[in-house]
Amino acid sequence: MLDDSFHVYDTTLRDGAQGEGMSFSVADKLAVARLLDELGVGFVEGGWPGALPKDTEFFARARSELSMTNAVLVAFGSTRKAGARAATDPQVLALRDARTPVVCLVAKSDLRHVHQALRTTPEENLAMVADTVGFLVAEGRRVFLDCEHFFDGYAYDRDYGLRVLEAAFTAGADVGVLCDTNGGMLPMGVGRTVAEVVARTGFRVGMHAQNDTACAVANSLAAVEAGATHVQGTANGYGERPGNADLFAVIGNLELKMGRRVLPEGHLPELMRVAHAVAELANKAPNPQQAYVGVSAFAHKAGLHASAIKISPDLYNHVDPVLVGNDMRILVTEMAGRASVELKGRELGVDLSARPDAVGRVVERVKTLEADGWSFEAADASFELLVRGELGEPVGEAFTLESYRVIVDRREDGRVVSEATVKLHAKGERIVATGEGNGPVNALDRALRSALEAYHPQLAGLSLTDYKVRILEGRPGTDAVTRVLVGTGDGRREWTTVGVHANVIEASWLALSDAVRYGLLPRG
Repeated sequence: MLDDSFHVYDTTLRDGAQGEGMSFSVADKLAVARLLDELGVGFVEGGWPGALPKDTEFFARARSELSMTNAVLVAFGSTRKAGARAATDPQVLALRDARTPVVCLVAKSDLRHVHQALRTTPEENLAMVADTVGFLVAEGRRVFLDCEHFFDGYAYDRDYGLRVLEAAFTAGADVGVLCDTNGGMLPMGVGRTVAEVVARTGFRVGMHAQNDTACAVANSLAAVEAGATHVQGTANGYGERPGNADLFAVIGNLELKMGRRVLPEGHLPELMRVAHAVAELANKAPNPQQAYVGVSAFAHKAGLHASAIKISPDLYNHVDPVLVGNDMRILVTEMAGRASVELKGRELGVDLSARPDAVGRVVERVKTLEADGWSFEAADASFELLVRGELGEPVGEAFTLESYRVIVDRREDGRVVSEATVKLHAKGERIVATGEGNGPVNALDRALRSALEAYHPQLAGLSLTDYKVRILEGRPGTDAVTRVLVGTGDGRREWTTVGVHANVIEASWLALSDAVRYGLLPRG
């Protein structure tokens, strides 16, 4: 466990859950907390006990079901109500009863919000802060204070926010978190304000940044540079409106760019795994362009890039992808040159270094196919078949197609059933096989594998895992060209193939037949 000199504080389960379309079950929240602990963050804010029944249940279950090695669980809530006492305020008592070692309180630090939102006096707001912090500290809790709207309030009145901080620290708070609640700050202003607050008070301060100007990560780093020693964020930047600071990007930058170790030794390579696992629990597709952990973060498409990477990956990678658990990828498109094809072949386990003739043919074929609508960026399996075919390997000899037919039958009871018949030649024999499915592609897939399973039993383990259709621009309506991507798996690995045609069934057949041919390639 790291020392207490710098805090990485995650608020995915509270602030991140406020994002549109986000909803964690209690089981989800427990699983996310475990993942964040495995990554090695210092604090995990679990939610608002007493305000939300789900969060109250989470903290109750966490006491027996959540064992943390690196992180400390935090309960979040507000200061007592105006005119009340912290010792009798039900919401404050719920924070105490959550029994977490740390409580994070939110308080108003902008005079306009004190007057217009709380509808109380500046002095009463300070008393609310002091009373609540003091009560929880006396109950044995460590207290952090989120100063809501701090930056806007500081621009309006340079002293009141500091009085809120002073009230909290005098009562025993450990950290005063400066919140850019509206997300309107830029890094220059954040740096100036944080530096001034540290110089004027000497208090320990933190940063909580929203992403409304797309500067939440930059603002967090600017705050650290100016003296903040506590930084808050959410997994993958989840949160209200455009979201919060992406804590994974903040961690990557702090460790790899600013030389500040904020995770336990050896934990940084867990960054990508945890990012994608949290996305799965949030039922969100991972962002491929996400810094450090996106699948495209170290993907290179331009031929110029590939030529340089062939000499040294460092020439176009700002860090070694392995450091954050990611990997470099070469994308093969119409922009590809010889270096791109050679590097992609190496990535797929095909050595092209001694076959410049084959490399040239692959480059020209890719350019021709892409002009007709094919795309190999997401279809590595189809590209590997293309390369191996140009090398003279017998990738197409497992079977040849004579014909296929697909019938869609809409029955009287409303059921829709598809039936496909394929006629193939394999092992010197003519084979006819039929398959039924819930759609024409499913039926074709079953018929194809049924025809070949007697000769290739391993095909029984194959199954469709994904199917995507895209109508390509260029022709109107039903005359448009269709691109189909098919995902296939055998229980151990998955691969993607592509087919393109004006007829969606033929495009699907091309992708399906590639999927089977790829599944039959010898491995090892």
